[in-house]
Amino acid sequence: MTGTADFKKPSGPERLFNRAFGILISIGIAPRDYYVLEVRGRKTGRMASTPVNVIRVVDRRFLVAPRGITQWTRNVNATEELVLKRGRSRQRFRARAVRDFDKPEILGAYLDRFRSTVQRFFPVPAGSPTAEFASIAARYPVFELLDAG
Repeated sequence: MTGTADFKKPSGPERLFNRAFGILISIGIAPRDYYVLEVRGRKTGRMASTPVNVIRVVDRRFLVAPRGITQWTRNVNATEELVLKRGRSRQRFRARAVRDFDKPEILGAYLDRFRSTVQRFFPVPAGSPTAEFASIAARYPVFELLDAG
């Protein structure tokens, strides 16, 4: 899983929508499990932000990158620290990359929960058996969110 070939670049309208949706999340107007991710850039050191979905699986929280290896996933890998923002709430987390072997259950739950917005990024349909995600797990970075303290 290397290079930008694994990344599904957003179109102009998608970038505009993400920016507008990020503003709505930042002021607290969004469905539950939607947050603005803030992470320090690995090259610039500046904070970057993007809207993300958080999925809970067996009382653990995860971030999934449905577009593949993105700038935010590279930054999280480099810093292992991030902030999730929603309205006035800001939560700091450490991020632990999940091994490919452990991703299928998380990917299946993620796709089932957020199917309407992310199905187009997955070659496996929502509702598929967990085993169907094993062959594609390496394409999708997944991070477990751990308490920062």
